[in-house]
Amino acid sequence: MDGMAQERVQGSQSGEARFAAYLEAIAAGLGDVRRAASARAYCTGLLVPGERKSVEPMAARIAPDRVQAKHQSLHHVVAKAEWDDAAMLAAVRAPGLPAIEQHGPVAYWLIDDTGFPKQGAHSVGVARQYCGQLGKQDTCQGAVSLSVANDHASLPVAYRLYLPETWAEDPARRAKAGVPEEVAFATKTAIARGQIRQALTNGVPVGTVLGDAGYGDETEFRVGVAALGLRYVLGIRSTTSVCSPGQAPLPPAPWSGRGRPPARLRRSPEHRPVSVKDLAASLPARTWRDVTWHEGTRAALTARFAALRVRPTHRDTLRSEPWPQEWLLIAWPAGADEPTKDWLSNLPPRTALKRLVRTAKARWLIERDYQELKQEIGLGHYAGRGWRGFHHHASLSIAAYGFLIAERCLFPPQQQFIRRQIETPVPPAGFQPRGAARAA
Repeated sequence: MDGMAQERVQGSQSGEARFAAYLEAIAAGLGDVRRAASARAYCTGLLVPGERKSVEPMAARIAPDRVQAKHQSLHHVVAKAEWDDAAMLAAVRAPGLPAIEQHGPVAYWLIDDTGFPKQGAHSVGVARQYCGQLGKQDTCQGAVSLSVANDHASLPVAYRLYLPETWAEDPARRAKAGVPEEVAFATKTAIARGQIRQALTNGVPVGTVLGDAGYGDETEFRVGVAALGLRYVLGIRSTTSVCSPGQAPLPPAPWSGRGRPPARLRRSPEHRPVSVKDLAASLPARTWRDVTWHEGTRAALTARFAALRVRPTHRDTLRSEPWPQEWLLIAWPAGADEPTKDWLSNLPPRTALKRLVRTAKARWLIERDYQELKQEIGLGHYAGRGWRGFHHHASLSIAAYGFLIAERCLFPPQQQFIRRQIETPVPPAGFQPRGAARAA
């Protein structure tokens, strides 16, 4: 059946029928019939309305007449059952990517990490670290993800907990939380590089890699992405140093004829790096251009931008050749006293400014993903403490989200399909999840 015929068949099905077929397909790889049924119920629980999407409240919502039995089956499939998270995400990709590509090819690979505030010290990976949800350092868990996207939709295809070094080197905590033996400490950028390599191996349609300064500031990450043959537009901090346009480090000193020939680049007072912030401040007015990159609901999103060809200077005096030239993109929003955001990109030298800007700004899609995964699906609501449960809950959350994405691509205006089409049973009278605040 070709794509158009399949779309007509899908469009002729009721929402309930599409949902049932989707759940049947993604749960097929779980093997055991009861396990597959529990996974389907878990996804249903994630999609129906409710303040909390942890196991006990979901059990009460979807099976109010047998809460305890449903609680046990949901808890088993998410916390105990041995099934492959990567296989689940691959099953979600199978219908998800064609749905997204109905509105254009994959254009972006979005790398990001997110935090989940936690109390206590026993949930796997919990530590005092920066939490984007809170905007500060606090006790939380963190996870790194890779999403694929075009300008219409996006879908996570990889997701992994960040395990801090204090956890990775603590055998007792690892054993109690069920951390697999093969999992060692890895930085968030190393996890992201692994996800990118795996996506290439899996044949995921390639897009330009986008990420914030947590990834773009690391030279090794940018170099690693480029070595895989991929393009990137990555945020950097304004303190990042570059050579001014048209400049480069001095070549190695001439050989004197004695000892080893000099091999390292040099600097001089006329060939010194400059911070991106200082470079932006020195640019003449004619360098800046107004660019509109998105038509917002109230007004077009417009700012001033400058794009320059520069060379990064990270430890270049330890190298024998300069870093390759790449784009430095600088944003100066209307009303701001100075530029506020910067990116480095290895897009081709003849890339138009508007394309640079639209590509850099496409990273907002990952922020939408996390907002909806957390607020609508309950990605951060899992109350268990183990490695397996953390990832199983995330995989099933992404599976539920994948259905919403497929629905939006089939019928773009219907963004609240589940709320209208799936009846939510009423929990038993007086039901209250354990740990919930009691009414006065």
